[in-house]
Amino acid sequence: MHDVTTPTEAEAVNAPRRAAGSSFYTAMRILPRAQREAMFEIYSFCRLVDDIADSDEPRSERLWRLAQWRQQIAALYGGQVPDHLRALAAVVQRYGLRQEDFLAVIEGMEMDAAQDIRAPDWSTLDLYCDRVASAVGRLSVRVFGLGEQDGIALAHHLGRALQLTNILRDLDEDAEIGRLYLPQDVLREVGIIVSEPKAVLASPLLPLVCEAVVKRARMHFRDADEIMARNPRRIVRAPKIMQEVYRSMLDGMVARGWAPPRARVHVSGLRLSWIALQYAIL
Repeated sequence: MHDVTTPTEAEAVNAPRRAAGSSFYTAMRILPRAQREAMFEIYSFCRLVDDIADSDEPRSERLWRLAQWRQQIAALYGGQVPDHLRALAAVVQRYGLRQEDFLAVIEGMEMDAAQDIRAPDWSTLDLYCDRVASAVGRLSVRVFGLGEQDGIALAHHLGRALQLTNILRDLDEDAEIGRLYLPQDVLREVGIIVSEPKAVLASPLLPLVCEAVVKRARMHFRDADEIMARNPRRIVRAPKIMQEVYRSMLDGMVARGWAPPRARVHVSGLRLSWIALQYAIL
């Protein structure tokens, strides 16, 4: 029998604390108060479902808990708002956030919870990036105030750029828990025929695979640049900060190289502050 547990209001209130020091926090703290608080509500939701997907609970339990979240989002949009989602419901109403985007995030977490992802093909990887990153972007751009067409396009490209960068950053951490997000298509192209995470990361051919992912991420960064360049600076300054932080991280990994041991690349607090300062002033 399952224990029915729901996230508490305290967990939502703690969202800014959990984000503190991150590139997300750096980008969001420059926003006007209403937008900033809305983004922390979205962040809180994403962290809560992500914590479920990454927990060490049995897979059946994780999937059940994510299914509970589906029901709670459906209740929110059906007018039966759970107490712990009252603040999120206010954000949904104020900014016109779409139910399908919240459900897409949950679907992405279900991909991680159902089984360890190992060398998906590009199509599956792209779907995963859409659900766990671009769907969050589609929620976010409505808070930022982008127009419909450019907002969806920016979420598409920037979400994928950020997630591909995350995948490259977390290669070793993911391998430790049995996950490998590098695309099978590229592994086979360069001659890596195994999909066991640690074996792939030990291959001398790994840099060729990583370079293909870097190329794809940079393509998405460029497309995101074009979209943001044609929109008012005040609307795109938060996503621009996120982009510059992640692009710095990607450049750092390329400079470091992909051979083991791979020191984890961080963007320093000073660098974070400098990037934020460039875009904080309108």
